[in-house]
Amino acid sequence: MSELKTKRPLRSHAWFGGDDKDSFIHRSWMKNQGYPSDAFDGRPVIGICNTWSELTPCNGHFRDLAEAVKKGVLEAGGFPVEFPVMSLGESNLRPTAMLFRNLASMDVEESIRANPIDGVVLLTGCDKTTPALLMGAASVDLPTIVLSGGPMLNGNYRGQPIGSGTDVWKFSEDVRAGRMTQAQFREAESCMSRSSGHCMTMGTASTMASMVEALGVTLPGNAAIPAVDARRRLQAQLTGRRIVGMVAEDLKLSQILTRAAFENAIMVNGAIGGSTNAVIHLLAIAGRIGVDMQLGDWDRLGRDIPCLLNLMPSGQYLMEDFYYAGGLPVIMRDLLGKLHGEALTVTGATIAVNVAEAENFNPHVITPLAQPFKEEGGIAILHGNLAPRGAVIKPSAASPALMQHRGRAVVFNSIEHYKQRIDDPALDIDADCVMVLQNCGPQGYPGMAEVGNMGLPKKLLEQGVRDMVRISDARMSGTAYGTVVLHVAPEAAVGGTLALVRDGDMIELDVEGRRLHLDVDEAELARRRAQWRAPVPAMKGGYQSMYIKHVTQADEGADLDFLVGCRGSAVPRESH
Repeated sequence: MSELKTKRPLRSHAWFGGDDKDSFIHRSWMKNQGYPSDAFDGRPVIGICNTWSELTPCNGHFRDLAEAVKKGVLEAGGFPVEFPVMSLGESNLRPTAMLFRNLASMDVEESIRANPIDGVVLLTGCDKTTPALLMGAASVDLPTIVLSGGPMLNGNYRGQPIGSGTDVWKFSEDVRAGRMTQAQFREAESCMSRSSGHCMTMGTASTMASMVEALGVTLPGNAAIPAVDARRRLQAQLTGRRIVGMVAEDLKLSQILTRAAFENAIMVNGAIGGSTNAVIHLLAIAGRIGVDMQLGDWDRLGRDIPCLLNLMPSGQYLMEDFYYAGGLPVIMRDLLGKLHGEALTVTGATIAVNVAEAENFNPHVITPLAQPFKEEGGIAILHGNLAPRGAVIKPSAASPALMQHRGRAVVFNSIEHYKQRIDDPALDIDADCVMVLQNCGPQGYPGMAEVGNMGLPKKLLEQGVRDMVRISDARMSGTAYGTVVLHVAPEAAVGGTLALVRDGDMIELDVEGRRLHLDVDEAELARRRAQWRAPVPAMKGGYQSMYIKHVTQADEGADLDFLVGCRGSAVPRESH
């Protein structure tokens, strides 16, 4: 460790390296856990930021992963210290985990900066834990590496593969249409979630695991290794070793999270048919590290990227199959002609070097660039009077016949209003109508819940209708599918045009032309705007009140305005 000490003083030296009263206090209290004196000899202190929680099923195996990381840190000569931060479980948190993404990022940022940490390993899994932890770490900018928890094993119901989330939406509609019994629906629960890990479809968890790999902040292969595969533990151990090397090299997040890295991630997202949620999360992460990234970048960079991955919800296979086929390095190798291959990664090597030897072992799962699974894989960004600041749609998960559509609006002013009306036999709706959901954006829900993929009316399901155009200021699960327009900005709750839509208005969707238009003249919109009143917040005081006052719109990443930017890793003043 002498080489490290001669290069530069480490942050942790300010706590443990002195001979005064304060250093005595810091070392002495740490020793009550059984640490020997040589743990404080100047070796790098590695923080393991753990989002383990039994209330977050995706992250329920993280204690085991943390131990593997510690083993790697110790092998490389570091001093590992594990610390908890708020865990965000999409499956249980209400009103939505997205409401707490920014809160968790504050927890992460302040925990890292306030403690004697020289480098950090972020243990991420369920959807919002990945962006939350990376946002918080980016605002500190220490040597940082991400380790994802990995996907569950493939689901299997009555001999057929089923995917988390994706088949939930399908089965739910089948029950409502009378094609599946309630008993069968219950039986499928245990068949879907068969092991530790996050969604094994290309939902937001798998997407964000892929995004951090594409950004270069994980070791190669991170995204797809199943949670229960022994190679996930190996990845954890190697991650622990590598973070010690990153501290020695002073390789910080700001050197990796460059403009080129974000452009790579956008293109990779198109090639994997990634979640629309990646848009809002990458915008927020870029804002924290100081990269100027705009919503329009998603269209400019992703429009010509084909979808190469035949994975649910856009396709047929699941994450376990993706891993066996070669994983994300294969996708990135095939895209090297488009990617910034020179982008630096946590390995100390470039993206191009990391993926050069990747092999495709199953071209049915990962299709070749010359014969892609789908021609259009990127996220389409729509504009028009209904979305002046933009809206998003995922073409690879939508119905081609609905990508250019004009229909009559059927409006729901809240998710409760939708639930009250949707199965009413008297609801005036047909397959050509456009379903519109209001007040479910960042301020309106609050937190921008995953309710945008509204289920279709029961009477239309019984007629065989399987998709309709749906528009909202909400998000949808990355596991979901359909012709669903999301993230409409400005949202209804702040008086965006979406708030002014009424039953019977005609709406035009033109994905090819990137247009979303409400066919109502400006004079009528002005009259409606004058009558509009902001909804009353669901809660007064507390975090929700602060969130509503400070959250930015979807096109800016829905971060809190005062959290944007990097505040650095300067050692705080002494505590005694």
